[in-house]
Amino acid sequence: MERIEINPAVCSGKPVVRGTRIMVRNILGMVAGGYTTEKIIESYPELTREDIAAALEYAARVVDEDQVVLH
Repeated sequence: MERIEINPAVCSGKPVVRGTRIMVRNILGMVAGGYTTEKIIESYPELTREDIAAALEYAARVVDEDQVVLH
């Protein structure tokens, strides 16, 4: 995942798009809220389509690795 970084000195170690302080969770929240890729780029012009795709891929990998425990 060359486009996503986790650095304790940036956003308290939350995953961000490399070279920015834009957290993966912000991108996911926008997608969940119905934003299109174009609308996300409008809000964060420093992002590319590839950055957004990398954030979604990162989230998919994290979810795939986690164990879900039913209560």
